[in-house]
Amino acid sequence: MPRRRTPTTHACELVTDPDARKDADRLAASIREAFPAGISRPALRALANAGLTDLHALTLWSESEVASLHGMGPKAMGLLREALHVTGRDFRP
Repeated sequence: MPRRRTPTTHACELVTDPDARKDADRLAASIREAFPAGISRPALRALANAGLTDLHALTLWSESEVASLHGMGPKAMGLLREALHVTGRDFRP
């Protein structure tokens, strides 16, 4: 039997407000160079929204805190983990 989807009571502002989406994408683009290639736009938006603008800022957060941000997936987390290790850094324990 197919699952029945329940209607959501609210929608993400990025979906309902085109200006908010443009602002979020602009903010994400401004930090793109500070992170490894291959990080998705949703992950960059999540990082930018949280104020994480470079790899050093990630060292102030635990891996589970970063992973819990809406938009962070396993691929982005792997790329961030690898980039931190290459530079001799790590997430906060």
